Amino acid sequence: MKLLVGLLFVGLVAAMILWWRRALHRQRVDFIENYPYAKFLDARLAARRPELGAAQRRQVFEALRDYFQLCHQAKKRLVAMPSQVVDDAWHEFILFTRQYQQFCQRGLGRFLHHTPAEAMRSPTDAQEGIKRAWRLACRRDGIDPRAPQSLPLLFALDAMLGIAGGFTYRLDCLAAAQAGAGSAYCAGHIGCGGGCSGSSGDGDSSSGDGCGGGGCGGD
Repeated sequence: MKLLVGLLFVGLVAAMILWWRRALHRQRVDFIENYPYAKFLDARLAARRPELGAAQRRQVFEALRDYFQLCHQAKKRLVAMPSQVVDDAWHEFILFTRQYQQFCQRGLGRFLHHTPAEAMRSPTDAQEGIKRAWRLACRRDGIDPRAPQSLPLLFALDAMLGIAGGFTYRLDCLAAAQAGAGSAYCAGHIGCGGGCSGSSGDGDSSSGDGCGGGGCGGD
C-alpha cells in the first residue's frame, strides 16, 4: 500500500512539473508574440532606415518577433540572423537595456546575446546557425524546408524591402549563381533542397551554403 501511495505521489509530482513546463512555454511564446516592439523601436528604426515607410517597419518588427520565437524554440542552440534589417532592429532593441533585459527574462528565461558571425567559435557555427534558422523559419511559416515553394519572411525581407547591404536569398540556385558571389544566396542549399544526406533535426550538420548576420545564444 505504501509503495502504491509513493508511486502515485511521484506520478503526481511528475505531472505537475510537466504541466508547469508547458504552461511556462506557452506563457513565453505568448509574451514574445504580443510584445509591443514598435512602441520602443519604431522611431529608432525610422531614423536608422529612413527609406522604410511605416508599413515596411511593421514588417521588420513582425520578422523580429519571428526571430525571437525561433531562438526560444532552439533554446540555447545558435540561430543565425538571416536579415540585415531585422538585425538593425535587434541592435536598436538592445540599446534599451532595461526593457531588453526584462524582455529576455520573461520571453526566453535567459539573456539573449547578439553574437557577430566573425566572433563565433568556429567557421561551422555560422553554417549550422543559418541551417537551423532556415528549418525553424520554414516550419513557422508552413514551408517544407527541403522543397520550399517560397521563402520564409526572415529570409525574404531584405530583398522585399530593397535593403542596401542586405542578405538576398533565392529559391532558384542557378539564378543565385548567375547573380555573382555575395549578391544572392541559394536557399535550396541551406535546406538541402537539391538533395543531401543527414538528419532533418535541429542538430543537422549536412553540407550547404548560406549567409547571415549575427546569431542568438544563451548564457
